[in-house]
Amino acid sequence: MSSLALDYRSETVSHSRIVLADCFEWLGRIPENSLHAIVTDPPYGVKEYEFDQIEKRANGKGGVWRIPPSYDGHERAPLPRFTALDSRERESLRRFFVDWAKLSVRVLRPGGHVFIASNSFLSVMVFSALVEGGLEFRGQLIRLVRTLRGGDRPKNAEEEFPDVSSMARGCYEPWGIFRKPLPLGMTVSDCLRKFQTGGLRRTKDDRPLGDVIMSKRTPRRERDIANHPSLKPQSFLRQIVQAALPLGEGIIADPFMGSGSTLAAANALGLSSIGIERHLDYYEMSREAIPKLTMLKKEVQPAD
Repeated sequence: MSSLALDYRSETVSHSRIVLADCFEWLGRIPENSLHAIVTDPPYGVKEYEFDQIEKRANGKGGVWRIPPSYDGHERAPLPRFTALDSRERESLRRFFVDWAKLSVRVLRPGGHVFIASNSFLSVMVFSALVEGGLEFRGQLIRLVRTLRGGDRPKNAEEEFPDVSSMARGCYEPWGIFRKPLPLGMTVSDCLRKFQTGGLRRTKDDRPLGDVIMSKRTPRRERDIANHPSLKPQSFLRQIVQAALPLGEGIIADPFMGSGSTLAAANALGLSSIGIERHLDYYEMSREAIPKLTMLKKEVQPAD
């Protein structure tokens, strides 16, 4: 994987390679057909991870980030308010994912899968943009989890309308499942033989990956290791990376690495992975977080 780091700052962490780079630039430079799968939770490319918005979130001023009130004495983490996007920003979002899909198609091996996190409000737009960019839609994976998204009273009018919620309370997180199209006339078995891709790996107890996974919110012990606002639990991510490589071989990429939780999940299963992150703070965080998350014992998390 060191060759995929090109000339960017990078280092090896267990079975993984972390790279400090912009993923669009990196995807445009690495060789074609060099990745076996992509598993990622993107920032949606609009503004929630721009430097001014990160600063507002850190200072408790919100911006695109909703700073929720404490509940039962527990501080709730900020969440990006995607409902605040205007028509121009929504078009920018669509264009972002069309362009990203085109680059992903270029670097994936034929039959390589993409697992991408989304949310109920934007998933239709995001998934259609990925198809427009050349990826083949293969369905959704629903992470059943009671999130803190939605269910809030009208902003700045909570007391005036105490019996009203602006949106339904979120109880699931949709992940899109996509695939780089197989060459014309090639079957899945042909693709597996030639490219080691095309299908999804069954679980260790010989079951297919289900398209509904019961989950909890990310445990405190993991958030204490990696203080990233979009951190997903290892118990969930390990099931995804297990399925992403049908033969248990190849390279999984996370182009929006963040704190490196996807790479940690791959490491825990002995799989090779590479993560790309453009923010130095998160890159530095991943160096420390990946080994610690990797070492956590696997635990099954029932639904809330």
